[in-house]
Amino acid sequence: MKNKSVGYPTVVSPEKWLAARREFLREEKEFSRLRDQIAARRRELPWVRVGQAYSFESPHGPVSLPELFEGRSQLIVYHFMLAPGWEEGCRGCSFVSDHFDGALPHLNARDVSFAAVSSAPLDEIGRFKARMGWKFAWVSSHGTSFNRDLGVSFTAEEVEAGKADYNFGLREVGMTEMPGLSVFARDGDGTVYRTYSTYSRGLDLLIGAYNLLDLVPKGRDEDPEAPMKWVCHHDRYTDVPVASRES
Repeated sequence: MKNKSVGYPTVVSPEKWLAARREFLREEKEFSRLRDQIAARRRELPWVRVGQAYSFESPHGPVSLPELFEGRSQLIVYHFMLAPGWEEGCRGCSFVSDHFDGALPHLNARDVSFAAVSSAPLDEIGRFKARMGWKFAWVSSHGTSFNRDLGVSFTAEEVEAGKADYNFGLREVGMTEMPGLSVFARDGDGTVYRTYSTYSRGLDLLIGAYNLLDLVPKGRDEDPEAPMKWVCHHDRYTDVPVASRES
């Protein structure tokens, strides 16, 4: 029989359910092995030395890129979309950032530091960070070329022309700020290297809520033309009524 409530697949006996689940488990294991292989290949990518002496504004004063490592040898930087004068941070970046605080102790335990970087002035970052209740380090690159050099800030002319170097190729960008993540390493003499960057759908990996939604019958249940249209800042959601069920 068919369950008509949300178009679920055929309802079967426990024995047939178990057989189907075991069959699908083989595909999941293949995916897990492929994911491990891709992660290993990522770690084998070449590094590039960071020659620019970047300085950021933090609540404790100016900090350099090496200082963001906080004594550790690895650093993850999330490029958060918050430009000067914006009333609030990007909804999508906020969705991603809701997942960071809980991971920080575990990252630190594995020799990894984390910081978000935005081009907005520090006071604008601070107001929005306080509103969201986040604890992770978040610094300002205002007045520097950091965002531009890392491929997440663009000129109005590039946006208008529809051609900007984003996600390792010329493509259309709809805003002067776009999201991304970059990874850096620091060796014993303090030299900093860029080891990896990812953008666009590459950031899905950071969103634990998406991984949970992928487990449920409706999945992400998004508009294919505007997949994150439903996402709100976590203090802006209103109660969503449970959909009526067909008998």
